[in-house]
Formats: sequence, C-alpha cells, structure tokens
Amino acid sequence: MNELAISRWPSPRLDDLAGLPEDIRDKILTVQAKAGFVPNVFLGFAHRPDEFRAFFAYHDALLLRESGLSKGEKEMVIVATSGANRCLYCVVAHGAILRIIEKKPLLADQLATNPRKADLTPRQHAMIAFALKVCNAAQDIEEADFAALHAHGFSDEDIWDIGAITALFGLSNRMANLLSLRPNDEFYLMGRVPKAGR
Repeated sequence: MNELAISRWPSPRLDDLAGLPEDIRDKILTVQAKAGFVPNVFLGFAHRPDEFRAFFAYHDALLLRESGLSKGEKEMVIVATSGANRCLYCVVAHGAILRIIEKKPLLADQLATNPRKADLTPRQHAMIAFALKVCNAAQDIEEADFAALHAHGFSDEDIWDIGAITALFGLSNRMANLLSLRPNDEFYLMGRVPKAGR
C-alpha cells in the first residue's frame, strides 16, 4: 500500500469523479465547495455507494438536527469517544471542527487524550462521562446514569443524541481504522492559531 494512499481500498480521485453515482459526486463536490477540500472519509466511503448513502444519511440526521446539544457539544462527544476508540482519522478531523466551532485550540487534544482533565463545564463533563460509558460499557447503563444527566438539564431526547452519536462514531471509528483512512493534512492546523485580526 502506498503510504500516502487515503485508504487501503480503492477510492476515487478528485480529478476523476465521473465513475461515481451522480448523488455521491454531487455531495463530494458540495463538501469541497464549502470546506475548500474534500475530507478523505467521503472518498474512502465512496468505494461502496450504498453504504456511503446510509452512513451519511444517519450522520446528517444526528448532527444536523435541532437538539439540546450545541454543535460544539456534539463534536466533543465525537472527539472524546473517537479518542477512546483510538481512531486517528476521527480525532484529527473532528478535533479540527471542534477547535473551530468552540474557538478553543486546546480542547480537542484534551478530550482525545484525557477527557477528565479537559476544560469543560460540569454539564459537559457529565455528558462526556455518559458518552464514554456508552462507548466502553453500554451494557452497564442504568437509571442513575439518566438521573445524573437530567440533573444537568439534559432531556431524554438529548440523552438519545449523546448515545446515538457515540454509537455512530463507534462504527465510523472502526471503519476508519479498517480502511487505514488517512486524515487530510489540512485538518492538523485548523483552529489552532487564531486568524489575524480576530
């Protein structure tokens, strides 16, 4: 395998997307126009179009829906649980998104390495503790876990969101590791140093 390949499996090249189904090609080009580059997960998952559609449909249903969790809190869950699952791709990619959303250049590294030491509010610590329990010991979830989150103002729907995001990224983390999915170089520096004039 070429050490710079984005995946162990064949993936489309950006300069040759003609062989992809139109809906997938359109999604990739839309992401490229918005971000300025194409995150490698889109190209890696394009190897299997039906699974690409299913994964991103569930991803968007969870992450784009209105929720009691902020966008930043959703990314906190992703980074902390991806760190627990030792997923380089998701820690690097979603760490960049988290740094940008929260404007906190240290937070993603803290969450991926040792969430208990992260600069979070008590509410966010409770959220991350629950997400990590879903990630590592879902069979041990009990009513006391729900009560602890309710005490911090989370609704049952918010708790579903925390658990579902953790579960989806459990799948994503394992697929990224299976594919040897390489993080885009662009992600590493994003959100680390404030832009001039801000």
